[in-house]
Amino acid sequence: MTKVEKNALIESLSAEFQASKAIVVCDYKGLTVKELETLRAEMRAQSAKVQVVKNTLASIALKNSNIEGLELKENNIFLWSEDQISLSKVVCKFSNSVGGKLVIKSGYFEGELVDSKHIEAVSKLPSKEELIGMLLSVWTAPARYFVTGLDNLRKQKESE
Repeated sequence: MTKVEKNALIESLSAEFQASKAIVVCDYKGLTVKELETLRAEMRAQSAKVQVVKNTLASIALKNSNIEGLELKENNIFLWSEDQISLSKVVCKFSNSVGGKLVIKSGYFEGELVDSKHIEAVSKLPSKEELIGMLLSVWTAPARYFVTGLDNLRKQKESE
């Protein structure tokens, strides 16, 4: 890779990291190419991005994005997205599906460094769509009960 290509990659990653609200760093040692392609496909479906980057280039891009504190040692794969919950869900689900070969090291969620336990806890939260569904269910419950009560009253009057 030439110096020009490295600089272009650093600029691209800096812009991507700065625009994202969630970044997860994982160790991917032991994953097959097929498993990595599956991870990339799952992340693409969630509008998230995945890339294996050399630690020196990644650290420069992170520093340019004002993100500091992520330890970059050994093999790293970077996953980033706008939505930290969906990113965490996909990463944790995939890690479990491959028998823990994808090891979550750390992350950076909305300006704060987080550890693997935090990422796993976030993955257990309901998604935005699930929360909206719960809220709509709560909002429509009184009307639903009222209609059910009226229907029962109608049936009672008809039977008399």
